[in-house]
Amino acid sequence: MKTTHRFFFISADRLDTIADNTIDLVVTSPPYPMIKMWDEMFIQQDSAIGKALENHEGNLAFDLMHRLLEPVWNELFRVTRPGGFVCINTGDATRTLGSDFAVYSNHSRIMQYLVSTGFTALPEIIWRKQTNAPNKFMGSGMLPAGAYVTLEHEFILIFRKGGKRKFKSAEEKLLRKQSAIFWEERNVFFSDIWFDIKGSRQELENSRARKRSAAFPFELACRLINMYSIRGDTILDPFLGTGTTTAAAMACARNSIGYEINAELKKSVYEICTDIAKATDSYTSRRLYRHMEFVKQKSASGTPLKHTSTHYGFPVTTAQEKELMFHRIQNIDILSEGLLQVSYSALSRHDLSAIS
Repeated sequence: MKTTHRFFFISADRLDTIADNTIDLVVTSPPYPMIKMWDEMFIQQDSAIGKALENHEGNLAFDLMHRLLEPVWNELFRVTRPGGFVCINTGDATRTLGSDFAVYSNHSRIMQYLVSTGFTALPEIIWRKQTNAPNKFMGSGMLPAGAYVTLEHEFILIFRKGGKRKFKSAEEKLLRKQSAIFWEERNVFFSDIWFDIKGSRQELENSRARKRSAAFPFELACRLINMYSIRGDTILDPFLGTGTTTAAAMACARNSIGYEINAELKKSVYEICTDIAKATDSYTSRRLYRHMEFVKQKSASGTPLKHTSTHYGFPVTTAQEKELMFHRIQNIDILSEGLLQVSYSALSRHDLSAIS
């Protein structure tokens, strides 16, 4: 099996290289309007934003920043296939302009706009970031009306184009079964609050590049890809950053396309993508370890699992999990600038025990 991965270092509103109705899943995190680290990027595209900030006109700056994102959302509706999903990781912003402190609700603005383009909004996920910060407030704290609640969560907004995706051919149905997740993973993944994914740098990420791109964690991207796509699907990230979505698509045996306006991140994208094999084995190992711990707990409680994995022989909770398969990256070939091809082999029982 092989997958292809393309990335372009141009503005994300130029998705004209993608045909209509061809993307199965979008996993992305755009620049967050009204977060200072993104001011320069927004101002470069519209000088009126800089003037609004200088004049302490926060609502105007907020509106102008979102107008720059909206052409991308329009393109997502065009390229996403019927039944396809869009997952957008975003956070609200707090900002003091002059003497006025305010929150700017990025998640609600994006949600309203995508619904207006024709997407159906589905229940969102609150990603509660783990933090070591001792203070849970801003301001004087103990005196009434002198402090503000801090934002320690982000949102993963989830949309679908049209109705439920249908798997019609025998090949699609088989790929769907082989792309299954474990029952206990389903219970965590489809909860509306995620506590278990850290927002800090992970093994795959370059810390300096991450600070410039605000990349989300590798495991977060892998989780969304496993939730909303099957092996061989095509994943799009119109705000690629350091390449986390592409790396996760490689790890999950999906194809991918990415766009990034900041050409300075090109080196980081290549580094992450060419180093993905080790991270893929590590991710598979973590999934398997957690499942086997779950199996032990169920057995110890006197309620052993009733089904058995067809390919690996370990117990599973439901018949839907029996055909689940894991894959290992064999080769990563750079075919041309911005075009990579990944070759895989299916993991055998022996292979799986070797990486666990």
